[in-house]
Amino acid sequence: MDRQNRAGSKFGGGGISSQQNAERERKDRLKRLALESIDLAKDPYLIRNHLGSYECKLCLTLHTNEANYLAHTQGKKHQQGLARRAHLEKIKAERDAALQPGGVLLAPQSKRLQRPTKKVRIGRPAYQVFKSRDTTTPDSSSQRCLTFELSFPEIEAALQPRHRFMSAFEQKVDTPPDRKYQYLLIAADPYETVAFKIPNEPIDKERFVTHWDGGDAKRFTLTLYFMDPPKVDDKNGEEGGTQ
Repeated sequence: MDRQNRAGSKFGGGGISSQQNAERERKDRLKRLALESIDLAKDPYLIRNHLGSYECKLCLTLHTNEANYLAHTQGKKHQQGLARRAHLEKIKAERDAALQPGGVLLAPQSKRLQRPTKKVRIGRPAYQVFKSRDTTTPDSSSQRCLTFELSFPEIEAALQPRHRFMSAFEQKVDTPPDRKYQYLLIAADPYETVAFKIPNEPIDKERFVTHWDGGDAKRFTLTLYFMDPPKVDDKNGEEGGTQ
């Protein structure tokens, strides 16, 4: 490069080289080295379009000439693309090496898909439903109570029955759905899930009790209380209560 015709330099001297000029010189030197060592005819990612410019198929970039493309190949984006492509080809080679002669892929034992086994149901459990009202205290004498007792003599070891509440719009058996009711579901393998249709009213969570007798009886008990409905005065239609 011409270093003697710069501002601030003497005739015949090297002159002052700025950082930008040094960087430009470095890039030109890399281009010349690349042109000498790289055969563009064997580059699988270089194509020439109908406009006479060059494209990089790996990075999807457009370049005006070969020198500009060579400068691109030394950049970070192109090098990362080459590393990513090499990694994908390595994975493909490993998959091809794992193929049997018959063409069946043998996945590692830890990565094989475990298909869920379909369990055999043995029918519904025996159950009883008891309806009552709470008479222990005068204030809650009108509170309704439901008790469910189910027997699971063939339940799987180390398992306990599960329960949950389902709205009328979740189920697909009773159609059309009736918003006045909800469903209490109780499940335990290998028995079928049992659903009880109960009124869709608020339940007293403080008095909701479940008990599992895992001994010889194998009996599951669930007791729930409905909240007391608000008292209405027949004369004026207002809610009753102490003043």
